[in-house]
Amino acid sequence: MTASSPRIVAVDTYDIRFPTSRELDGSDAMNPDPDYSAAYVVLRTDVEDGLEGHGFTFTIGRGNEVQVAALDALRPHLVGRPVDDVCADPSSVSNDLTGDSQLRWLGPEKGVMHMAIGAVVNAVWDLAAKRAHKPLWQFLAEAEPEWLAEQVDYRYIADVLSPAEAIGLLERGREGAAQRAADLRAIGYPGYTTSAGWLGYPDDKLIRLAKQAVADGFTQIKLKVGADLSDDIRRCGAARAAVGPDIRIAIDANQRWNVDEAVAWVQVLAEFEPYWIEEPTSPDDVLGHAAIRRAVAPVKVATGEHVQNRVIFKQLLQAGALDVLQIDAARVGGVNENLAILLLAAKYGVPVCPHAGGVGLCELVQHLSMFDYVALSGSTEDRVIEYVDHLHEHFTDPVRIVRGHYAAPSAPGFSAQMHQQSIDTYRYPDGTFWRADRAGRKGAA
Repeated sequence: MTASSPRIVAVDTYDIRFPTSRELDGSDAMNPDPDYSAAYVVLRTDVEDGLEGHGFTFTIGRGNEVQVAALDALRPHLVGRPVDDVCADPSSVSNDLTGDSQLRWLGPEKGVMHMAIGAVVNAVWDLAAKRAHKPLWQFLAEAEPEWLAEQVDYRYIADVLSPAEAIGLLERGREGAAQRAADLRAIGYPGYTTSAGWLGYPDDKLIRLAKQAVADGFTQIKLKVGADLSDDIRRCGAARAAVGPDIRIAIDANQRWNVDEAVAWVQVLAEFEPYWIEEPTSPDDVLGHAAIRRAVAPVKVATGEHVQNRVIFKQLLQAGALDVLQIDAARVGGVNENLAILLLAAKYGVPVCPHAGGVGLCELVQHLSMFDYVALSGSTEDRVIEYVDHLHEHFTDPVRIVRGHYAAPSAPGFSAQMHQQSIDTYRYPDGTFWRADRAGRKGAA
């Protein structure tokens, strides 16, 4: 290898798990005991300054080793690639990985393998933004529309979005972009918090955290619902009394209900004026979401956290099945596919409010929303990024919340890099925390 032709020389993977289930952080109607986890990947290069690309996908504990195995399966596609090539055209990696016929059989473009591809693609964008010495949101916002449009895979969505339309949307989005970038740096991007609303929290903790969220400047909070209707009535009533009539309260069922159940449940909770109902049923049920939306209006329907690819998002938009589109930075095939989804949302005029509950998801998705504001949709009206107050200390460039807003990142990259000490501590099963935990359990026994 020569200095003039740096390459990716290694792909390191890690199974990182945090014991969040012990405090019921992240608990909801479908996931009562999540241990927030990351299948984490580092693209190492022979660039003299130690340039690396970091990425991950999110799980909630058991099975994270399967996700890491999927990352390992992608290593042959990456080692030896020229750094110049992958940074100049991240779609070259994305297209190769999603186009591998044998890996594609495991999807196609869905599930564990697609999430692994997303982690690697995100690591490539982290590498590219670092090499350009820009935070990813700025790197995307300042890119030429033609180049950004070339990053999108139009297979299966060309019936509603052509490359020419994408370029047109991006060109219009650049009008006034400099002023919006300045406003973003000065004010930030609006957020909302789920930290008060985990299903396992007792009422007094919910009330205390809801009041604290308002004091911190948030104008929207979210509650988990769907396990028991009488509990939901009590909890929604307590939250509404705690925050008053002017704060939006969203509710999230995490796919718990059948269509008829969703309609009946939301109609009961409507007295508390929920702003949206999130994931009321299976994320694959496009027509079910459309039926729920018609029945529960004016309560909005939001979904996207578990939507597996741009094709399902296209259908949700075509069917008028959602009011709020929720991208996830680590569920689909990385930045390239999220660019396609943001373009689809822009074409249909649907606001994007990303999912960010989980380790590192706040760090990632803020960049996508900020790019969307600066250089695509040009708006933050009815747009908020989810925020949860968990595990940010493990990242070298953690999110910063100021008066209920995400402060714009300034460090180069995708904000995906974990501290090495955190990796060494929470690597499963041999990190220092997990070794000590096993020893303590044996001692107690």
